[in-house]
Amino acid sequence: MPRILPILLALAFATGAVAAEPRLTRPQALERLGDAEAARRRDAIERLGDVGTMDDAKALVKELRDKDPRARKLAEASLWKIWSRSGDKKVDALYARGLEQMARGQSGEALATFTRIIGIKPGFAEAWNKRATLFFLLGDFEDSLTDCDEVLKRNPLHFGALAGYFQIYVALEDYERALGYAQRALAINPNLEGLREGVEAVEERLGRPRQSI
Repeated sequence: MPRILPILLALAFATGAVAAEPRLTRPQALERLGDAEAARRRDAIERLGDVGTMDDAKALVKELRDKDPRARKLAEASLWKIWSRSGDKKVDALYARGLEQMARGQSGEALATFTRIIGIKPGFAEAWNKRATLFFLLGDFEDSLTDCDEVLKRNPLHFGALAGYFQIYVALEDYERALGYAQRALAINPNLEGLREGVEAVEERLGRPRQSI
């Protein structure tokens, strides 16, 4: 009889009968963002990337300033995950197709896909953002700026679109306006090192001392 318990425990672990800690619910994850332990905050941040909604963006933006570097990276990744969900399976499938087309360099096809998504669900900010990116890559700065405007109407916290304005205005050699948008992007997400490097390059071109944006 004393040997039965160890055998049962071994079988339980082998078959998964002993359950791991349940996955956090959305409310639990939001509550855990304030935990003193970095590992628990990281778990909460990562979980929100899977179950969070647009309403959770403000809470995750705060985590972009977490004292833990890994937590900051996870917060940025989780924001992109949330922003990339439309709430409509058909639209999400089209969005995934558009991303694949972009990755393959099929700019025309991707442009058509994101335009179709915008027609179906115009409130989906990330479709506008991806189309803005494509317009920029195609050298159509005017349409890219217009789509960036649409992104911010729907998602004012979109640091990616703000960084996009910076790139467009640098290309247009409107450096003052470019720096203004960079400042806005970094005020939301101070971890955009590539953008900081871009700001330094513009300031050097203008012959200015580096600013602590």
